[in-house]
Amino acid sequence: MKALDIRNITKTYHMASEEVRALRGVTLELEQNEYIAIMGPSGSGKSTLMNVIGCLDTPSSGEYFLEGVDVSKMSDDQLAEIRNRKIGFVFQTFNLIPRSDVFHNVELPLIYGGLSGADRRKLAEAAIEKVGLSDRITHKPNELSGGQRQRVAIARALVNNPSIILADEPTGNLDTATGEEIMQVFNDLHAAGNTIILVTHETEIAQHAHRTIRLRDGMIESDEKNGVLHPTLS
Repeated sequence: MKALDIRNITKTYHMASEEVRALRGVTLELEQNEYIAIMGPSGSGKSTLMNVIGCLDTPSSGEYFLEGVDVSKMSDDQLAEIRNRKIGFVFQTFNLIPRSDVFHNVELPLIYGGLSGADRRKLAEAAIEKVGLSDRITHKPNELSGGQRQRVAIARALVNNPSIILADEPTGNLDTATGEEIMQVFNDLHAAGNTIILVTHETEIAQHAHRTIRLRDGMIESDEKNGVLHPTLS
């Protein structure tokens, strides 16, 4: 079963009297345990595509199957449930709760999922251990470095064992050395079997992925895997 299957997706926004066609017929398949980077200039549609993949937005037309389930026509409540169970988000700005410690930040998706306290503790501690922060479990975000905060965000994304980890410019607020450390975390997660989608404008970051999809004007301009163009685009 494919991790995701997007078929001829379009997304049009109506802003006052203007019509903005953000996506213009994007078709994309992603296998389980793939590691892809989505790139493109500002206005290319990569943020819109990320929002559709992450079930934060619905397409204007086309179909989107996430692990064989058609999510393209789901209600907001259904999409919220899919996001919590199937998608792990990592953002550039970390999006941590300042007054909560590492443990409580990581366990938050499990609270929404209705798990018991004992199950939440077991899963949260395991996710925190995966990113190497077991010794910081009671620290609050302002007591952590930028790289450590992003590790907390990655642990939170991992805690529900999601189908896809979706990372939006995950090194954008970090210096080069710390950014490389965070990318090594993603490399390790991929090696452990996770499916990762990385949205970035930095070529050095995209090179960690095994497949690079470039968007332009709401369409896929190129799809390259291990240095070889996808046959439908070559």
